[in-house]
Amino acid sequence: MDVKEAARVARKHIADLFADEDVKHVGLEEVEFDDVAEVWNITIGFSRPWELPKDPPKKRVPLSLVPALEELNSPPPPTPQRSYKIVRVRDSDGHVISVMHRALAEHN
Repeated sequence: MDVKEAARVARKHIADLFADEDVKHVGLEEVEFDDVAEVWNITIGFSRPWELPKDPPKKRVPLSLVPALEELNSPPPPTPQRSYKIVRVRDSDGHVISVMHRALAEHN
């Protein structure tokens, strides 16, 4: 199996496994091949509905003030949170062996 096929298997497995959680933005993050175990370790990232930023409530502002307000320290839009899972795919037959949480290192 090549890397594209392993990634496709992992992405499809995550989409199917978490389908009832209505995951969004499912995407490939990392790929590693373990030569000894002959297993692909594929990290897939996705967002769940409760991890997506909520739209702030709309405030009514006179149209004449809109350009001036936009120039004043408007905060950047919130970044959606993502979950990351490592999907282990056996190279010989494409069987998914496991799905594990992928914790990210904290940056200070």
